[in-house]
Amino acid sequence: MIRERAADTLPGLLVVLVVIVALGVLVYALVTGGFGDSPGVIVVEALAILGLCLALIGLFVVNPNEGRVLQLFGKYVGTAKTPGLRWANPFYTKKRISLRVRNFESTKLKVNDQEGNPIEIAAVVVWRVVDTAEAVFEVDDYQNFVKVQSEAAVRNLATSYKYDAHEEDQMSLRGNTAEVAEHMKKEIQDRLSKAGVEVLEARISHLAYAPEIAQAMLQRQQAGAIIAARQRIVEGAVGMVQMALDLLSERDILELDNERKAAMVSNLLVVLCGERSTQPVINTGTIYQ
Repeated sequence: MIRERAADTLPGLLVVLVVIVALGVLVYALVTGGFGDSPGVIVVEALAILGLCLALIGLFVVNPNEGRVLQLFGKYVGTAKTPGLRWANPFYTKKRISLRVRNFESTKLKVNDQEGNPIEIAAVVVWRVVDTAEAVFEVDDYQNFVKVQSEAAVRNLATSYKYDAHEEDQMSLRGNTAEVAEHMKKEIQDRLSKAGVEVLEARISHLAYAPEIAQAMLQRQQAGAIIAARQRIVEGAVGMVQMALDLLSERDILELDNERKAAMVSNLLVVLCGERSTQPVINTGTIYQ
């Protein structure tokens, strides 16, 4: 693999100053004949002027957070990252590579989760180039490579988790966003490391059931919520019944046999767990009549 290395470049302003002074001297000597009037001297002076003009082609600008990949007849020479006006061999080709942080948002992908349910998912990936040589020479088009591999990683991630967990100890796309985002970042980074790209952040930007099952899954979620609520209500009601029986026994208010205890428990559970308010019935006799 081709690794990035620093290119040897010169400050551009210094080169411009030297070239201007040298051109001034040569033009003055050519006009006045300061170095002689022979044809050979004139040809040498003209070639020197032409060479100095050609040297100006080697000037190039490096912007902040930018790299210039230098090549000489197809051979990688190095990368210039020092901002400002720089100078290098005029025969070098100079490819501009941005080192700025970029965002990529995938399209809404329709995939199946771990249970086989069709879902829609999209992700946002924050990335930047950290190795210009790998970005240019290891892949054909590093920007398209980021797009394709990120979407492939999102598809693979969606099949590794359930959309929603039905038990507390299960991981899900909707319930464990932080863990899923970290997993997604690692998987995308593993795919993009060969392209000289660093993934700074990856997170889900859209998550929903596919339209054809959205209504059915909504009913399933509502049913799950109702069951969970009922379970908590029953647990609370049983605790209150137990507390009532314990208080009656501790304070020696009333002694009940098992049959009366069962009737009392049944009545309390109906009152505490019912959705509608109950209508009280006053017993005008004894508890046994």
